[in-house]
Amino acid sequence: MELSELEAQALAVHDLYDRLNERRRRIWTREEFMLGFVGDVGDLAKLVMAEEGAREVPGGRAALEHELADCLWSVLVLAHRYGVDLEAAFTRTMAQLTGHLVAELASDEPAAEG
Repeated sequence: MELSELEAQALAVHDLYDRLNERRRRIWTREEFMLGFVGDVGDLAKLVMAEEGAREVPGGRAALEHELADCLWSVLVLAHRYGVDLEAAFTRTMAQLTGHLVAELASDEPAAEG
């Protein structure tokens, strides 16, 4: 599945949440949405710890998969709500990181003996 397809699915679910929240109370602001994401990241951290055997959390692997997908959903929606072209930003950031890491690795290589 392409990133644009993931974004479309994420935004469709986001729109449904907005409709539900509008009926029940009000639509979340970007800041509230971000706080919800932070909560999801906390849940993810607990599930990773459980996967590594450091704690007991119900749900097992299925819960880990669900929370990773939830976090991806939040990132896709936040990018949309802040007008970020996530594909371009990701490509640019990975190129920058690659350049930095390659340079660091090259500077750590032992000098060739002559």
